[in-house]
Amino acid sequence: MRNNLGSNFEQILEENKHKIYRICRIYAATPIEPEDLFQEVIFQIWKSLPNFKGKSSIDTWVYKIAINVCLRSKMKFEKSNNKTERLDAIHFTPVTELIDHFEEEKYKYLKECIATLNESDTSIIVLYLDELSYKEIAEITGLSENHIAVKMKRIRKKLFECITPKMN
Repeated sequence: MRNNLGSNFEQILEENKHKIYRICRIYAATPIEPEDLFQEVIFQIWKSLPNFKGKSSIDTWVYKIAINVCLRSKMKFEKSNNKTERLDAIHFTPVTELIDHFEEEKYKYLKECIATLNESDTSIIVLYLDELSYKEIAEITGLSENHIAVKMKRIRKKLFECITPKMN
């Protein structure tokens, strides 16, 4: 049975790794942390795979795990942040990537503005930016589709008001 789970795990990871990493980047506090969060999400998926009941799609299940791991990590960080000093001056850039500085700046502004949202809104916008439908977001968050639509309208307005001055 473990061999079958192993091959399923590899397929799940291959199909979802980019989505998981994007979520981790949004919740990470420094450029190095997305990799740590990614590893933790992958570990939790591996650990939980035998308990997957198939009540939702595997993608929805993976998103739920990724969001929950990232939120737990963020709360843990915020608790310990009062006791530690961050070294934000250290910047990690993978050597294999070509950097578009304008895109990187837009991403930085977006991340800063997303960080001002509450946890529920952050989860919704992260899933929306990953091009999930309102129906899929509702499934993952446990909210109704109509509630997601209303919240998205408010979130878009908040982000627009936050990003516009930064971009000018």
